[in-house]
Amino acid sequence: MDLPDDPIPPHVSVKEVKFPFARFDHISCFLGPEMRSTGEVMGIADEFGEAFAKAQAAVQEPLPLEGGAFISVNDRDKERVLPIARELHKLGFSIWATSGTHRALTAEGIPSTQLSKVNEGRPNVLDQMKNGLVHLIVNTPLGKESHYDERVVGEEAYRRGIPNITTLSGAWAAVKAIDSARHSPPGVRPLQHYHDLALTGAGQGAASADR
Repeated sequence: MDLPDDPIPPHVSVKEVKFPFARFDHISCFLGPEMRSTGEVMGIADEFGEAFAKAQAAVQEPLPLEGGAFISVNDRDKERVLPIARELHKLGFSIWATSGTHRALTAEGIPSTQLSKVNEGRPNVLDQMKNGLVHLIVNTPLGKESHYDERVVGEEAYRRGIPNITTLSGAWAAVKAIDSARHSPPGVRPLQHYHDLALTGAGQGAASADR
């Protein structure tokens, strides 16, 4: 096929899967060993944030550009979630957090409003989702009670089309995508364009010039 030995494309590709959870009532929205995706898409761009944002939009799960973010992480993740929360605050998001996460954010000067866990009482994240105040969820549970919260929060999020992120790596990707979309709306180019750039070894500047 006359392909070069080591083609290094000057762009980033992100593949995302489409799940059927929103189409069926009473179906668990949590992954197990069986195959559950009903299709796959790919977002391509000059940099990772835009590619990730495109992939999310293509599976009809676009990331919010503003609003409220709910953060509840286990003790092992509290230190690592701080830069994510700080970036969300810089992007203008209001932050809601459960008690332990709220204390960790407050100690670092990151503003947040405390919410009860679902099994602790109200107001909790379910109330704020119903009130239209939560548009993004970062939730990394640990333990039986936390997993109960994860299930009910995840199911409500899917019903309402709210992105529900359960890993810090996923949360970082979301932050980069939101930041990219806020500064530069995603562009569209034909696949052949990227193919030609990869074969010719064109650099990043060429890929950006005709955005």
